[in-house]
Amino acid sequence: MTQIINSLAEIAADYDVLFCDLWGCLHNGVAPYPEAVAALQEFRKQGGRVVLMTNAPRPAPYVQQQLDRMGVPRDAYDLIVSSGDAAQDAMFAGAVGRKVWAISQPKDEGFFTDIPAEWQDAPAIQRVELDQAEGIVCCGLFNDLTEVPEDYRARLMLAREAGLPLLCANPDVVVDLGDKRLYCAGALAELYEDIGGKSLYFGKPHPPIYDMARRKLGLPEDTRYLAVGDGIATDVPGAAGEGIDALFVSGGLAHDQFGPDVEHPDAAMLNEWLALRSENPRYSIGRLR
Repeated sequence: MTQIINSLAEIAADYDVLFCDLWGCLHNGVAPYPEAVAALQEFRKQGGRVVLMTNAPRPAPYVQQQLDRMGVPRDAYDLIVSSGDAAQDAMFAGAVGRKVWAISQPKDEGFFTDIPAEWQDAPAIQRVELDQAEGIVCCGLFNDLTEVPEDYRARLMLAREAGLPLLCANPDVVVDLGDKRLYCAGALAELYEDIGGKSLYFGKPHPPIYDMARRKLGLPEDTRYLAVGDGIATDVPGAAGEGIDALFVSGGLAHDQFGPDVEHPDAAMLNEWLALRSENPRYSIGRLR
């Protein structure tokens, strides 16, 4: 059974580094949660390191710009590592070929154009039409405000028949933008697999993003990590796969599942819900604080 805590401070001394999710934990897509910001600032004041680990399909500098606009102070974290960073690394390595059909929005432009230093001399990635592509790079739906994954079924079936692999830059299936739920790249990658296509993942819960975070931190092997997140399909199993503890934020994506008080989830409802999903995070909290 998960242990419900009231604040990060209760367990903070047991950990050196937080791998902290963004959407649903630190902010709601529109504004930061003040208590979450304060909790991360206090963790750092006590000597801890905070890695904001996000399945955003954009490289870290673009995530930081978004956080700046939102009003998240930079003293709340040490480092940002995104699914976009790990997926971009794979794309420039040629994981899905050099000619790709890109499913993305203008805000994802940097994923293709900001070439990391280690790939400056690699052959160029060309964005082409589907019928000319060697692979697919999916950062998200073309219009996540109006579209759903089923809108892509016909095109994905053509891609499957051509044997194209799909690189998923964001394994999340949905996120909440304020009070509106939006589909992410992970939803298209799941649909592609459902119809027989091959999808490749690099964000949570898959190892590449954790490997990248550890490399960038450069800390000893005995460093104590805690993964903080609201994704029962990403943050919690990702932590388990890495052999680290998880703090599940129940007031995020699943906020309506554990009783009327988001800040204080009902223990019986929470443990039953987790058991049905075969997940057992060491700790849970209503909202990060």
